[in-house]
Amino acid sequence: MSDNTNSLVTRTVTIVGAGIIGLATGIELQRAGHKVRILDKEGIAAGASKGNAGHFASEQVFPLADPGMLPKLPGMLLDPLGPFRIQPAYFFKALPWFMRFIVNMLPGKRAHNGQAIKRLNQASIAALVELTDFCDCSDLVTLNGSLLVFEGTPLDEVTKEYHHYADAGVHVRLLSGEEVRQLEPSLSSNISHGLYFTHVGHTQDPYRLCKAFADKFIALGGEIITDELVAIDCSPMNEVNVSIRLSSGEQHWVDKLVIASGAWSKPFAKQLGHNVPLETERGYHLMMPQKSSLSRPVASYNRKFIITPMLDGTRLAGTVEFGGLKAPLVEARADCLFPHGKALLPELFADATATDGERWMGFRPSMPDSLPVLGRSDKHKNVFFSFGHQHMGLTWSAITAKLVSQEMAGKQTEIDLSDYRIDRFN
Repeated sequence: MSDNTNSLVTRTVTIVGAGIIGLATGIELQRAGHKVRILDKEGIAAGASKGNAGHFASEQVFPLADPGMLPKLPGMLLDPLGPFRIQPAYFFKALPWFMRFIVNMLPGKRAHNGQAIKRLNQASIAALVELTDFCDCSDLVTLNGSLLVFEGTPLDEVTKEYHHYADAGVHVRLLSGEEVRQLEPSLSSNISHGLYFTHVGHTQDPYRLCKAFADKFIALGGEIITDELVAIDCSPMNEVNVSIRLSSGEQHWVDKLVIASGAWSKPFAKQLGHNVPLETERGYHLMMPQKSSLSRPVASYNRKFIITPMLDGTRLAGTVEFGGLKAPLVEARADCLFPHGKALLPELFADATATDGERWMGFRPSMPDSLPVLGRSDKHKNVFFSFGHQHMGLTWSAITAKLVSQEMAGKQTEIDLSDYRIDRFN
Protein backbone atom coordinates (compact mmCIF):
# COMPACT_ATOMS: atom_id res chain seq x y z
CA MET A 1 0.00 0.00 0.00
CA SER A 2 1.42 3.39 -1.00
CA ASP A 3 2.04 6.28 1.40
CA ASN A 4 -0.70 8.21 -0.35
CA THR A 5 -3.24 5.46 0.36
CA ASN A 6 -2.13 5.22 3.99
CA SER A 7 -2.68 8.94 4.35
CA LEU A 8 -6.14 8.65 2.83
CA VAL A 9 -7.18 5.93 5.26
CA THR A 10 -6.53 8.29 8.17
CA ARG A 11 -9.00 10.82 6.82
CA THR A 12 -12.31 10.85 8.67
CA VAL A 13 -15.54 11.67 6.87
CA THR A 14 -18.78 12.36 8.73
CA ILE A 15 -22.02 12.00 6.78
CA VAL A 16 -25.17 13.63 8.13
CA GLY A 17 -28.08 11.37 7.20
CA ALA A 18 -28.56 7.59 7.37
CA GLY A 19 -31.07 7.31 4.55
CA ILE A 20 -30.35 5.57 1.27
CA ILE A 21 -28.23 8.52 0.05
CA GLY A 22 -26.06 8.72 3.16
CA LEU A 23 -25.61 4.95 3.37
CA ALA A 24 -24.65 4.55 -0.29
CA THR A 25 -22.27 7.50 -0.02
CA GLY A 26 -20.71 6.02 3.11
CA ILE A 27 -19.97 2.74 1.37
CA GLU A 28 -18.47 4.42 -1.70
CA LEU A 29 -16.23 6.58 0.50
CA GLN A 30 -15.09 3.50 2.41
CA ARG A 31 -14.27 1.81 -0.87
CA ALA A 32 -12.15 4.85 -1.70
CA GLY A 33 -10.19 4.36 1.53
CA HIS A 34 -11.83 6.80 3.93
CA LYS A 35 -12.79 6.14 7.52
CA VAL A 36 -16.49 7.05 7.67
CA ARG A 37 -19.14 7.59 10.29
CA ILE A 38 -22.79 8.39 9.66
CA LEU A 39 -24.86 10.59 11.95
CA ASP A 40 -28.66 10.53 12.04
CA LYS A 41 -31.14 11.75 14.62
CA GLU A 42 -33.43 8.73 14.12
CA GLY A 43 -31.22 5.97 12.77
CA ILE A 44 -31.20 3.90 9.60
CA ALA A 45 -33.76 4.73 6.88
CA ALA A 46 -36.26 6.32 9.26
CA GLY A 47 -37.78 8.62 6.62
CA ALA A 48 -38.53 8.56 2.91
CA SER A 49 -35.90 5.87 2.33
CA LYS A 50 -38.11 3.44 4.22
CA GLY A 51 -41.51 4.38 2.85
CA ASN A 52 -40.91 5.16 -0.81
CA ALA A 53 -42.59 3.26 -3.62
CA GLY A 54 -39.53 1.08 -4.24
CA HIS A 55 -39.43 2.02 -7.92
CA PHE A 56 -36.11 2.59 -9.71
CA ALA A 57 -37.70 5.27 -11.86
CA SER A 58 -35.05 5.86 -14.51
CA GLU A 59 -37.81 6.41 -17.08
CA GLN A 60 -38.75 9.67 -15.34
CA VAL A 61 -36.57 11.98 -17.39
CA PHE A 62 -38.92 14.97 -17.29
CA PRO A 63 -38.65 17.80 -14.74
CA LEU A 64 -41.68 18.18 -12.49
CA ALA A 65 -42.00 21.81 -13.59
CA ASP A 66 -44.25 21.06 -16.56
CA PRO A 67 -46.12 24.01 -18.16
CA GLY A 68 -49.00 21.63 -18.81
CA MET A 69 -49.63 21.66 -15.07
CA LEU A 70 -50.49 25.37 -14.93
CA PRO A 71 -54.17 25.21 -15.98
CA LYS A 72 -54.69 22.19 -13.74
CA LEU A 73 -53.02 23.61 -10.63
CA PRO A 74 -55.99 25.47 -9.10
CA GLY A 75 -58.23 22.40 -9.19
CA MET A 76 -55.45 20.14 -7.98
CA LEU A 77 -54.58 22.40 -5.08
CA LEU A 78 -58.17 22.90 -3.98
CA ASP A 79 -58.94 19.18 -3.85
CA PRO A 80 -58.01 18.01 -0.32
CA LEU A 81 -57.63 14.42 -1.55
CA GLY A 82 -56.11 15.17 -4.94
CA PRO A 83 -52.70 13.86 -6.01
CA PHE A 84 -51.07 17.28 -5.55
CA ARG A 85 -52.01 19.66 -2.77
CA ILE A 86 -50.79 22.57 -0.63
CA GLN A 87 -52.16 22.78 2.90
CA PRO A 88 -53.92 26.20 3.06
CA ALA A 89 -51.97 27.30 6.13
CA TYR A 90 -48.72 26.60 4.29
CA PHE A 91 -49.57 28.35 1.02
CA PHE A 92 -47.73 31.64 1.57
CA LYS A 93 -44.67 29.92 3.01
CA ALA A 94 -44.43 27.72 -0.09
CA LEU A 95 -45.14 30.56 -2.54
CA PRO A 96 -41.48 31.61 -3.15
CA TRP A 97 -40.61 28.00 -4.01
CA PHE A 98 -43.54 27.79 -6.43
CA MET A 99 -42.47 31.00 -8.14
CA ARG A 100 -39.07 29.41 -8.81
CA PHE A 101 -40.85 26.23 -9.88
CA ILE A 102 -42.88 28.17 -12.47
CA VAL A 103 -39.73 29.87 -13.81
CA ASN A 104 -38.29 26.39 -14.42
CA MET A 105 -41.23 25.69 -16.74
CA LEU A 106 -39.65 28.01 -19.35
CA PRO A 107 -38.68 25.92 -22.41
CA GLY A 108 -34.95 26.55 -22.18
CA LYS A 109 -34.72 25.79 -18.48
CA ARG A 110 -36.94 22.74 -18.80
CA ALA A 111 -34.83 21.31 -21.62
CA HIS A 112 -31.61 21.99 -19.72
CA ASN A 113 -32.92 20.38 -16.51
CA GLY A 114 -34.26 17.42 -18.45
CA GLN A 115 -30.83 16.69 -19.89
CA ALA A 116 -29.29 16.86 -16.42
CA ILE A 117 -31.91 14.41 -15.10
CA LYS A 118 -31.30 12.09 -18.05
CA ARG A 119 -27.54 11.97 -17.40
CA LEU A 120 -28.13 10.71 -13.86
CA ASN A 121 -30.86 8.31 -14.95
CA GLN A 122 -28.78 6.72 -17.69
CA ALA A 123 -26.08 5.75 -15.19
CA SER A 124 -28.35 4.95 -12.25
CA ILE A 125 -29.38 1.32 -12.78
CA ALA A 126 -25.88 0.06 -13.56
CA ALA A 127 -24.56 1.83 -10.47
CA LEU A 128 -27.32 0.31 -8.32
CA VAL A 129 -26.66 -3.18 -9.63
CA GLU A 130 -22.93 -2.84 -8.95
CA LEU A 131 -23.50 -1.48 -5.42
CA THR A 132 -26.07 -4.11 -4.45
CA ASP A 133 -23.76 -6.84 -5.75
CA PHE A 134 -20.98 -5.43 -3.58
CA CYS A 135 -23.33 -5.34 -0.58
CA ASP A 136 -24.52 -8.93 -1.16
CA CYS A 137 -28.16 -7.87 -1.53
CA SER A 138 -28.81 -8.22 -5.26
CA ASP A 139 -31.82 -10.38 -4.36
CA LEU A 140 -33.55 -7.18 -3.23
CA VAL A 141 -33.41 -5.75 -6.76
CA THR A 142 -35.76 -6.87 -9.54
CA LEU A 143 -35.12 -5.62 -13.07
CA ASN A 144 -38.18 -6.50 -15.11
CA GLY A 145 -39.52 -3.06 -15.90
CA SER A 146 -42.64 -1.18 -14.87
CA LEU A 147 -46.02 -0.30 -16.36
CA LEU A 148 -47.95 2.93 -16.84
CA VAL A 149 -51.58 1.96 -17.45
CA PHE A 150 -54.49 3.87 -18.98
CA GLU A 151 -58.21 3.43 -18.35
CA GLY A 152 -60.29 4.55 -21.31
CA THR A 153 -57.85 7.27 -22.36
CA PRO A 154 -58.22 8.09 -26.09
CA LEU A 155 -55.64 6.26 -28.18
CA ASP A 156 -54.23 9.46 -29.65
CA GLU A 157 -53.49 10.71 -26.12
CA VAL A 158 -51.87 7.40 -25.21
CA THR A 159 -49.81 7.48 -28.41
CA LYS A 160 -48.73 11.04 -27.68
CA GLU A 161 -47.57 9.95 -24.22
CA TYR A 162 -45.69 7.02 -25.77
CA HIS A 163 -43.82 9.30 -28.18
CA HIS A 164 -43.12 11.73 -25.33
CA TYR A 165 -41.03 9.04 -23.65
CA ALA A 166 -39.65 7.36 -26.79
CA ASP A 167 -38.45 10.66 -28.24
CA ALA A 168 -36.61 11.30 -24.97
CA GLY A 169 -34.64 8.07 -25.42
CA VAL A 170 -36.58 6.01 -22.87
CA HIS A 171 -36.90 2.29 -23.63
CA VAL A 172 -40.69 1.90 -23.86
CA ARG A 173 -43.28 -0.27 -25.62
CA LEU A 174 -46.90 0.63 -26.32
CA LEU A 175 -49.26 -2.17 -25.25
CA SER A 176 -52.94 -2.90 -25.72
CA GLY A 177 -55.03 -3.68 -22.66
CA GLU A 178 -54.83 -7.37 -23.45
CA GLU A 179 -51.04 -7.21 -23.73
CA VAL A 180 -50.92 -5.47 -20.35
CA ARG A 181 -52.93 -8.32 -18.80
CA GLN A 182 -50.66 -10.89 -20.42
CA LEU A 183 -47.87 -9.36 -18.35
CA GLU A 184 -49.99 -8.82 -15.23
CA PRO A 185 -53.17 -10.98 -15.35
CA SER A 186 -54.55 -9.61 -12.06
CA LEU A 187 -55.00 -6.09 -13.43
CA SER A 188 -58.48 -4.74 -14.14
CA SER A 189 -60.20 -5.33 -17.48
CA ASN A 190 -60.88 -1.56 -17.53
CA ILE A 191 -57.27 -0.96 -18.54
CA SER A 192 -57.28 -0.16 -22.24
CA HIS A 193 -53.58 0.51 -22.89
CA GLY A 194 -50.22 0.58 -21.21
CA LEU A 195 -46.67 1.77 -21.58
CA TYR A 196 -44.09 -0.86 -20.67
CA PHE A 197 -40.79 0.62 -19.50
CA THR A 198 -38.43 -2.26 -20.07
CA HIS A 199 -35.17 -0.95 -18.59
CA VAL A 200 -36.24 -0.06 -15.05
CA GLY A 201 -36.80 -2.05 -11.88
CA HIS A 202 -37.83 -2.04 -8.24
CA THR A 203 -37.01 -3.30 -4.81
CA GLN A 204 -39.54 -5.36 -2.86
CA ASP A 205 -38.46 -3.75 0.40
CA PRO A 206 -36.72 -0.34 0.48
CA TYR A 207 -36.01 -0.64 4.21
CA ARG A 208 -34.32 -4.03 3.88
CA LEU A 209 -32.22 -2.61 1.06
CA CYS A 210 -31.10 0.23 3.35
CA LYS A 211 -30.46 -2.25 6.16
CA ALA A 212 -28.28 -4.34 3.84
CA PHE A 213 -26.29 -1.21 2.95
CA ALA A 214 -25.95 -0.37 6.65
CA ASP A 215 -24.77 -3.90 7.47
CA LYS A 216 -22.11 -3.68 4.76
CA PHE A 217 -21.08 -0.22 5.93
CA ILE A 218 -20.58 -1.46 9.49
CA ALA A 219 -18.79 -4.62 8.31
CA LEU A 220 -16.31 -2.38 6.50
CA GLY A 221 -15.57 -0.56 9.76
CA GLY A 222 -18.09 2.25 9.58
CA GLU A 223 -19.92 3.70 12.57
CA ILE A 224 -23.56 4.84 12.70
CA ILE A 225 -24.33 7.34 15.49
CA THR A 226 -27.90 8.12 16.53
CA ASP A 227 -27.76 11.77 17.54
CA GLU A 228 -28.90 15.09 16.09
CA LEU A 229 -26.64 17.61 14.45
CA VAL A 230 -27.21 21.03 16.03
CA ALA A 231 -24.45 23.26 14.67
CA ILE A 232 -21.60 23.29 12.16
CA ASP A 233 -18.54 25.47 12.62
CA CYS A 234 -15.84 25.58 9.99
CA SER A 235 -13.33 28.07 8.73
CA PRO A 236 -13.76 28.95 5.04
CA MET A 237 -11.44 27.08 2.73
CA ASN A 238 -9.68 25.38 5.66
CA GLU A 239 -8.91 21.75 4.86
CA VAL A 240 -8.98 20.36 8.39
CA ASN A 241 -11.11 22.62 10.59
CA VAL A 242 -14.71 21.41 10.73
CA SER A 243 -16.45 21.13 14.07
CA ILE A 244 -19.94 19.71 14.57
CA ARG A 245 -21.99 19.96 17.75
CA LEU A 246 -24.66 17.37 18.57
CA SER A 247 -27.83 17.57 20.65
CA SER A 248 -26.17 15.30 23.22
CA GLY A 249 -23.67 18.05 23.85
CA GLU A 250 -20.82 16.20 22.14
CA GLN A 251 -18.53 18.06 19.77
CA HIS A 252 -16.56 16.34 17.01
CA TRP A 253 -13.78 17.53 14.73
CA VAL A 254 -13.96 16.02 11.27
CA ASP A 255 -11.76 16.17 8.20
CA LYS A 256 -14.64 16.07 5.71
CA LEU A 257 -18.37 16.60 6.12
CA VAL A 258 -21.15 15.41 3.80
CA ILE A 259 -24.67 16.83 4.19
CA ALA A 260 -27.06 14.10 3.02
CA SER A 261 -29.96 14.75 5.34
CA GLY A 262 -32.74 15.03 2.77
CA ALA A 263 -35.57 17.39 3.65
CA TRP A 264 -33.66 18.55 6.76
CA SER A 265 -30.63 19.76 4.77
CA LYS A 266 -31.67 23.38 4.24
CA PRO A 267 -30.74 24.76 7.69
CA PHE A 268 -27.36 22.99 7.58
CA ALA A 269 -26.64 24.52 4.18
CA LYS A 270 -27.64 27.91 5.58
CA GLN A 271 -25.20 27.57 8.47
CA LEU A 272 -22.53 27.12 5.81
CA GLY A 273 -23.58 30.28 3.98
CA HIS A 274 -25.78 28.72 1.29
CA ASN A 275 -29.41 29.69 0.72
CA VAL A 276 -31.06 26.83 -1.15
CA PRO A 277 -34.68 26.78 -2.36
CA LEU A 278 -35.44 23.39 -0.84
CA GLU A 279 -39.08 22.59 -0.08
CA THR A 280 -40.64 19.55 1.52
CA GLU A 281 -43.03 17.27 -0.33
CA ARG A 282 -45.01 15.15 2.08
CA GLY A 283 -45.39 11.78 0.35
CA TYR A 284 -47.96 9.21 1.50
CA HIS A 285 -48.36 5.49 1.16
CA LEU A 286 -50.87 2.88 2.28
CA MET A 287 -49.21 -0.47 2.92
CA MET A 288 -51.77 -3.24 2.45
CA PRO A 289 -51.10 -6.71 3.92
CA GLN A 290 -52.52 -8.50 0.86
CA LYS A 291 -49.77 -9.83 -1.40
CA SER A 292 -50.49 -9.27 -5.07
CA SER A 293 -49.33 -11.40 -7.97
CA LEU A 294 -47.80 -8.35 -9.66
CA SER A 295 -44.22 -8.82 -10.77
CA ARG A 296 -43.42 -5.13 -11.34
CA PRO A 297 -44.62 -1.64 -10.30
CA VAL A 298 -47.80 -0.41 -11.97
CA ALA A 299 -48.51 3.33 -12.18
CA SER A 300 -51.83 4.80 -13.24
CA TYR A 301 -51.90 7.63 -15.77
CA ASN A 302 -55.45 8.57 -14.84
CA ARG A 303 -55.27 8.13 -11.07
CA LYS A 304 -51.75 9.48 -10.48
CA PHE A 305 -50.54 6.80 -8.10
CA ILE A 306 -48.39 3.66 -8.16
CA ILE A 307 -48.72 0.08 -6.91
CA THR A 308 -45.58 -1.85 -5.99
CA PRO A 309 -45.46 -5.52 -4.97
CA MET A 310 -43.55 -5.83 -1.69
CA LEU A 311 -42.27 -8.76 0.34
CA ASP A 312 -44.76 -8.00 3.11
CA GLY A 313 -47.77 -6.92 1.05
CA THR A 314 -48.75 -4.37 -1.58
CA ARG A 315 -47.77 -0.71 -1.38
CA LEU A 316 -50.05 2.02 -2.76
CA ALA A 317 -48.21 5.34 -3.07
CA GLY A 318 -48.10 8.58 -4.95
CA THR A 319 -49.91 11.53 -3.39
CA VAL A 320 -47.94 14.74 -2.81
CA GLU A 321 -48.70 17.44 -0.26
CA PHE A 322 -46.87 20.64 0.61
CA GLY A 323 -47.21 21.33 4.32
CA GLY A 324 -43.73 21.52 5.81
CA LEU A 325 -41.96 19.29 8.29
CA LYS A 326 -44.16 19.82 11.34
CA ALA A 327 -47.79 19.20 10.33
CA PRO A 328 -49.09 15.73 11.28
CA LEU A 329 -50.00 12.93 8.90
CA VAL A 330 -53.43 13.36 7.29
CA GLU A 331 -54.98 9.89 7.40
CA ALA A 332 -57.44 10.63 4.61
CA ARG A 333 -54.59 11.29 2.18
CA ALA A 334 -53.27 7.78 2.72
CA ASP A 335 -56.74 6.22 2.74
CA CYS A 336 -57.69 7.84 -0.58
CA LEU A 337 -55.17 5.58 -2.28
CA PHE A 338 -57.21 2.49 -1.47
CA PRO A 339 -60.13 2.95 -3.93
CA HIS A 340 -57.58 3.50 -6.70
CA GLY A 341 -55.77 0.33 -5.73
CA LYS A 342 -59.04 -1.58 -5.63
CA ALA A 343 -59.98 -0.29 -9.08
CA LEU A 344 -56.79 -1.69 -10.61
CA LEU A 345 -56.64 -4.90 -8.52
CA PRO A 346 -60.32 -5.65 -7.89
CA GLU A 347 -59.91 -9.29 -6.89
CA LEU A 348 -57.01 -8.70 -4.49
CA PHE A 349 -58.87 -6.03 -2.54
CA ALA A 350 -62.43 -7.34 -2.97
CA ASP A 351 -62.93 -7.91 0.76
CA ALA A 352 -60.47 -5.31 2.07
CA THR A 353 -60.81 -1.76 3.38
CA ALA A 354 -58.31 1.06 3.77
CA THR A 355 -58.25 0.48 7.52
CA ASP A 356 -56.56 -2.89 6.89
CA GLY A 357 -53.48 -1.01 5.71
CA GLU A 358 -50.69 0.87 7.45
CA ARG A 359 -50.66 4.61 6.78
CA TRP A 360 -47.31 6.35 6.31
CA MET A 361 -46.10 9.84 5.48
CA GLY A 362 -42.51 10.88 4.74
CA PHE A 363 -40.66 13.97 3.58
CA ARG A 364 -39.15 14.32 0.12
CA PRO A 365 -36.54 17.08 -0.38
CA SER A 366 -37.54 18.93 -3.54
CA MET A 367 -35.77 21.56 -5.60
CA PRO A 368 -37.68 23.75 -8.10
CA ASP A 369 -35.48 22.55 -10.98
CA SER A 370 -35.92 18.83 -10.08
CA LEU A 371 -32.15 18.41 -9.70
CA PRO A 372 -30.26 17.31 -6.60
CA VAL A 373 -27.55 19.33 -4.91
CA LEU A 374 -24.25 17.48 -5.37
CA GLY A 375 -20.58 18.07 -4.81
CA ARG A 376 -18.21 20.33 -2.93
CA SER A 377 -19.24 23.59 -1.30
CA ASP A 378 -17.77 26.63 -3.04
CA LYS A 379 -17.38 28.23 0.40
CA HIS A 380 -15.82 25.35 2.37
CA LYS A 381 -13.71 22.90 0.41
CA ASN A 382 -13.98 20.19 3.08
CA VAL A 383 -17.81 20.21 2.97
CA PHE A 384 -19.80 18.25 0.39
CA PHE A 385 -23.50 17.97 -0.40
CA SER A 386 -25.80 15.21 -1.59
CA PHE A 387 -29.45 16.13 -1.03
CA GLY A 388 -32.55 17.30 -2.89
CA HIS A 389 -33.15 14.03 -4.74
CA GLN A 390 -36.97 14.40 -4.29
CA HIS A 391 -38.79 11.46 -5.98
CA MET A 392 -35.54 9.98 -7.27
CA GLY A 393 -33.55 9.27 -4.11
CA LEU A 394 -33.72 5.50 -4.43
CA THR A 395 -32.97 5.66 -8.16
CA TRP A 396 -30.04 8.07 -7.86
CA SER A 397 -28.58 6.78 -4.60
CA ALA A 398 -25.73 4.72 -6.03
CA ILE A 399 -24.72 7.02 -8.88
CA THR A 400 -24.69 10.19 -6.75
CA ALA A 401 -22.71 8.34 -4.06
CA LYS A 402 -20.12 7.44 -6.67
CA LEU A 403 -19.95 11.03 -7.96
CA VAL A 404 -19.43 12.54 -4.50
CA SER A 405 -16.75 9.96 -3.73
CA GLN A 406 -14.97 10.69 -7.01
CA GLU A 407 -14.94 14.42 -6.39
CA MET A 408 -13.74 14.02 -2.81
CA ALA A 409 -10.85 11.95 -4.13
CA GLY A 410 -9.93 14.71 -6.58
CA LYS A 411 -10.83 12.58 -9.59
CA GLN A 412 -12.67 13.52 -12.75
CA THR A 413 -16.30 12.69 -11.99
CA GLU A 414 -18.13 10.23 -14.21
CA ILE A 415 -20.78 12.92 -14.82
CA ASP A 416 -19.93 16.63 -14.84
CA LEU A 417 -21.34 18.12 -11.63
CA SER A 418 -21.74 21.68 -12.93
CA ASP A 419 -25.54 21.46 -13.23
CA TYR A 420 -25.97 20.06 -9.72
CA ARG A 421 -23.72 22.30 -7.65
CA ILE A 422 -25.11 24.37 -4.80
CA ASP A 423 -23.79 27.61 -6.27
CA ARG A 424 -26.33 27.38 -9.12
CA PHE A 425 -28.69 29.26 -6.78
CA ASN A 426 -26.33 32.21 -6.21
